[in-house]
Amino acid sequence: MKLVRYGPAGREKPGLIDADGRLRDLSRKVKDIDAAALAPASLAKLRKVDARRLPLVRGRPRIGPCVARVGKFLAIGLNYADHAKETGSPIPENPIVFFKSTTCIQGPNDPIMLPKDSTQTDWEVELGVVIGSRARYVDEKHALKHVAGYCLVNDVSEREYQLKKGGNQWGKGKGCDTFGPIGPWLVTADEVRDPQNLDMRLDVNGERRQTGSTRTMIFGVATLVADVSRYMTLEPGDVITTGTPPGVGMGMKPVPQFLKAGDSIELSIEGLGAQRQKVVAWRARRG
Repeated sequence: MKLVRYGPAGREKPGLIDADGRLRDLSRKVKDIDAAALAPASLAKLRKVDARRLPLVRGRPRIGPCVARVGKFLAIGLNYADHAKETGSPIPENPIVFFKSTTCIQGPNDPIMLPKDSTQTDWEVELGVVIGSRARYVDEKHALKHVAGYCLVNDVSEREYQLKKGGNQWGKGKGCDTFGPIGPWLVTADEVRDPQNLDMRLDVNGERRQTGSTRTMIFGVATLVADVSRYMTLEPGDVITTGTPPGVGMGMKPVPQFLKAGDSIELSIEGLGAQRQKVVAWRARRG
């Protein structure tokens, strides 16, 4: 299934994409695409739903983040050898785990807002893993049984905040408002034959910046879920974004290139849909 959330920010409704690519309303079946809906028993019931009997959603509504009320938004650093090399970092011997704030999560096509005084905002196309059942000290052999599905993530990063304003405290540059577009869909695990064989790409202003594949991850999805579950309990609705292939702005030669207001970003992962974002200048938010 391709599960989706649509509607105004903060008032999204659950939906799914039918076999013809049309958006259907799912709100009579589940309240939201959240921890309860992602539990194995709930997903099993949803798989039995005849999408043709669900109401069609008319028009072109905004698409929201594909998971509601994410408990933990975890990220993996330097998980592609070529990306580590382009940043001048050693190949990690164990997964590098950090947190992105849940307040950075937004819809896949919502604008990316540059932080105040930002000069080094960067892009990162990544595979997102959505947890469906509690995982605590799971072994790698059984780790994928705890995955509800997969999604596309842009791990937007402010490199000066990340690297120069606190050393190893990467969260400063990773959790700014709008820095966590996820979606458009959550594709359930049964429809992703091999999460380690998905092509990835990202363009800035129509020019290719990243071309990669999850085949080249240092630590695969099963390894990551097992490893993280040793250090914290993973709950349904938690999201792990698994690292980016080479081609980020900070790695461009001879001069790094970063995002500026007016830029456009397009990114996709095979089978998981696409995102399109405009970059806008910082502005104070109300509320």
